Amino acid sequence: MANKALAKRQKLSFRVEPSQQGGKPRNPVAVPAKQRAAGPHTKGKSANRQAKKRELIRLLLQKNADD
Repeated sequence: MANKALAKRQKLSFRVEPSQQGGKPRNPVAVPAKQRAAGPHTKGKSANRQAKKRELIRLLLQKNADD
């Protein structure tokens, strides 16, 4: 007896809140860039050259200190 008025009742419907709507699509370039495996950057030529120069000076100073 309780279901007698079921046909006259408002049907169940889901409402989408404004915060859940699709709206503006996301940047398609940003997603693959973010998913790409990122690692540490390599040092440039100038940084490598300066490091080698510092190492050479350090070795020469140690050699002179031993003598």
